[in-house]
Amino acid sequence: MIPRNEHPNPNFKRENYEILNGEWEFDFDFGNSGVNREMFKNSSVFSKKITVPFCVESELSGIGYKDFFPAVWYRKKINVTKEQLENRVFIIFGAVDFHAKLYVNEVEAGEHFGGYTSFRIELTKYLKEGENILTLYVEDDTRSFMQARGKQSEEFYSHGCDYTRTTGIWQTVYLEFVKNDYIKNFKVYPNIENATLTITADLVGKGDFKATAFWDGKEVGVAESKVLGQTVTVTLNLTEKHLWEVGKGGLYSLTLNFADDEVTSYFGLREVDLSDGVCKINGKPVFQRLILDQGFYPDGIYTAPTKEALKNDILLSMKAGFNGARLHQKIFEPLFLHYCDELGYIVWGEHGNWGLNWTKFESLRYFLLEIEEEIERDFNHPSIIGWCPYNETWEIDRAFQDADVLRIVYRTVKALDKTRPCIDTSGNYHVETDIFDIHDYEQDYKIFKENYDKLFKENELYDRFPDKHHWNGEPVFMSEYGGIRILLKSDKDYDTLKNAWGYGNPATSYEEFYERYEGLTTALIDNPKMLGFCYTQLTDVEQELNGIYYYDRTEKFDAERLYKINTKVAAIEK
Repeated sequence: MIPRNEHPNPNFKRENYEILNGEWEFDFDFGNSGVNREMFKNSSVFSKKITVPFCVESELSGIGYKDFFPAVWYRKKINVTKEQLENRVFIIFGAVDFHAKLYVNEVEAGEHFGGYTSFRIELTKYLKEGENILTLYVEDDTRSFMQARGKQSEEFYSHGCDYTRTTGIWQTVYLEFVKNDYIKNFKVYPNIENATLTITADLVGKGDFKATAFWDGKEVGVAESKVLGQTVTVTLNLTEKHLWEVGKGGLYSLTLNFADDEVTSYFGLREVDLSDGVCKINGKPVFQRLILDQGFYPDGIYTAPTKEALKNDILLSMKAGFNGARLHQKIFEPLFLHYCDELGYIVWGEHGNWGLNWTKFESLRYFLLEIEEEIERDFNHPSIIGWCPYNETWEIDRAFQDADVLRIVYRTVKALDKTRPCIDTSGNYHVETDIFDIHDYEQDYKIFKENYDKLFKENELYDRFPDKHHWNGEPVFMSEYGGIRILLKSDKDYDTLKNAWGYGNPATSYEEFYERYEGLTTALIDNPKMLGFCYTQLTDVEQELNGIYYYDRTEKFDAERLYKINTKVAAIEK
């Protein structure tokens, strides 16, 4: 049985594809000498097997090797028919950490830098009818300070809030058989007042372009255009208006045709607006009740074992009264975002910037490319209500962040997407931002409330870093707080658990936990100058034990009780 054999991206789907997950040949390259030794040659001997799309360090990969290593190799045989070669053949890698180089029948066909974003390589001219051999070289160095690693540990052991590393392929690999004239990419721009959808598409070749929208199987809009260049813009007038709603979703189906190529997708009528200090979705103030989601799994590390596991994380969060998540220090896979779209679950698209040296311009070399690729791939998801490229840009070797590095990335994001807000760096230290978000793990809820009540009582923002940045009246968002862990004397592993990671003193009883949780959370919900909160975090992850669920997703606290606290009507919603 092929693992994760569903189509990985319902937002951009062709019918003619082949999933390449499953068994691949594999070997380590401890000396990083494989290119010199010509391991891309078909005669090379690979000593192991690996199960794709699970990373080398994971148990589901069949390897489970967790020490450092500089490079690895993958190999797989594929068969291609004469008919398939009459058009174009692409290979799409969902994500490969970090530097990937692909050989086809011993010839280098393409490469990609960046461990979090998808990339495609055209294989047509390298293939022959019948059997072909794909060989992939992957190089990874989480300690280079030139590549984003997110929450992957730079030390041998997982420690603090850093966890097991991910190397190599960690999202689905598949072939796509495409017509010679084809749709390369497209973006959707909903207009809720006029009930229209504008589409801009990047095209390759010649032909007529047509876009058709459906609601519940019924055609509700169509637009066509002759193509004079490599891009086209059309606007569909929708005969039925159904707004995408938080907690409910609401998706139109979309079919795009260009020449003989067809792509199926979907969209939501959803607009995001920051005004009056609040976040409005389709003109309605929405208090963001978010959970911090690290996206780690005990057996798959960065990769969910099944599609059901992806959706289940959203359902667990909603069960506890959250309406969305910060997708923390990781770019999540498109299928997860698809389920967010379906369920009306709002999320912030982030990046795993930790591991970069943001005191130096050189750190932008690959990071900017990944930011562009992320927005290009995920732009059309209505669930994404904002972007946040950096998180907590602390000093590095006593050097402060380069403000222009953050400013360049912020302005790049805004140039690529003018429809969503952007937070330059979550928590600290802000340079140029649409929202001034803060992180505060104060555990005494009375002190916490007193500090942030000043925001609406005195128009003063309590800031732990007043010498590093300055609030200029931007909307305020508590994007990390809480992180409460519980430690009971009755725990059989008490001596081990007391050294686990968490914020502040642990709660010593369930009632103490609920009292602290309610006090902290209500202080934010009742604050008319606070646009939302993000509680740390959805699940325990390895040694970090401040999840509202255990790492295996079993219940840790009373979700119904948390739901009642989280869903109180917020001051900005009254």
